[in-house]
Amino acid sequence: MLLTKRDAVPAGLAATGVEPRAAAPARLAQLEARFAARTARIAVVGLGYAGLPMALALAEAGFPTLGLERDAARLARLATGESGMRHVGPESLAPVLASGRFAVTGEWERLGEADAILICVPTPLGADRAPDLSAVREASAAVARILRPGQLVVLESTTWPGTTREVVQPILEAGGLRCGQDVFLAYSPEREDPGNAGFRTATIPRVVGGADPASLRLAMALYGAAIERVVPVASLEAAEAVKLAENAFRAVNIAFANEMKLVLGGMGIDVWEVVAAAASKPFGFLPFWPGPGVGGHCIPVDPLYLAWKARAAGVPARFVELAAEINADMPFHVLTALQGAMQARLGRDLADSRILLLGVAYKPGIEDVRESPALRLIELIEEQGGEAPYHDPLVPVLPALPEHPGLAGRRSLDWPAALAGCDAALIVTDHAGIDYAGLCAALPLVVDTRDACGRRGLRGAHIVKA
Repeated sequence: MLLTKRDAVPAGLAATGVEPRAAAPARLAQLEARFAARTARIAVVGLGYAGLPMALALAEAGFPTLGLERDAARLARLATGESGMRHVGPESLAPVLASGRFAVTGEWERLGEADAILICVPTPLGADRAPDLSAVREASAAVARILRPGQLVVLESTTWPGTTREVVQPILEAGGLRCGQDVFLAYSPEREDPGNAGFRTATIPRVVGGADPASLRLAMALYGAAIERVVPVASLEAAEAVKLAENAFRAVNIAFANEMKLVLGGMGIDVWEVVAAAASKPFGFLPFWPGPGVGGHCIPVDPLYLAWKARAAGVPARFVELAAEINADMPFHVLTALQGAMQARLGRDLADSRILLLGVAYKPGIEDVRESPALRLIELIEEQGGEAPYHDPLVPVLPALPEHPGLAGRRSLDWPAALAGCDAALIVTDHAGIDYAGLCAALPLVVDTRDACGRRGLRGAHIVKA
């Protein structure tokens, strides 16, 4: 069932688990009315790729909104109207700050001012590739310290089904307040596509699940006042599963495309041509494109949250785990293709060779390098004795990342000086604005993992798809 801002919450929509005692009708009605009127105060915990766009959407809808960020450098940038994120530019942030409807802070205590608190903190994988909910626990504990009757708490961070009820709710209730009676608890998975100008937070439908009917009713009222379409589901767990299903779907289909690249490549068939032609079918086919692997904070991570929970429930998600394995192996296949092309075209190995990587962000048009396959490829080339400088117009410096400690601080080479002394180029991320024609003219070998050259009509025996 789809709800718009004008719709009411459907009757009889109940959460799973034990039913709490009914909330005070007056408290519930008052908060619902304040959401509808956009006079309720909203706090967003975590102002990263998901939290900041949500905070801005709330402020733009008219809500007085407070953003909490513990990263001092990010907080300082935000206070001056700079987000540090290409898809949230000063033209979006500065007017909202100037309006007085949006403010930023690093003080947890100020969450007590809010009528609703949205938790948008990272949920990465730990060193053992298991879910790391430390940021969710920390944020929940901080909220619990200031929690008062009548507040709504919503978790937006992507996580395994059961997290909100089994992890967040006990932390919130440790002080004696009860969800569904004194305070309210819901889950609504963030939906963002950084770099895609075709979608705004306010126009992307939001899924909402509540710990109980009262919590669902309030969450629907809040999101319905800022988001064009809201989709209620019957439980917290269903809402949590929605996000994992969405991203597992993408991961599985990308893995299929990657496997088809290997299979068809072994037959001498161009996978990009095949997928493009198959996409002409108006039904029963969705085009997914192969590449050097997957990156970002969602596709490499979220399916593993689902697989982890599935194993815990005794129902292994074999298809999802296989897809994650295929995608994770792609940098090694690219390395093999690069080594083969070096031998065939240049008669040399990677040792003592200089390979320029084009693009280190995990996808075109953004500056985010989290889980980018480019970083693993840099390491793999260097393990073979080669040099692997990079050029990326959106990533001037590589940030510190725990998975790649040796790469922190490396800088993008200027163009076209980056070409000097290079034996070959490896296109990993096909940003717009790069001079691909100049690249192909300057170097004796270009290995292309994205068909960036082919899509621009660039051909030649020295351009090798991988």
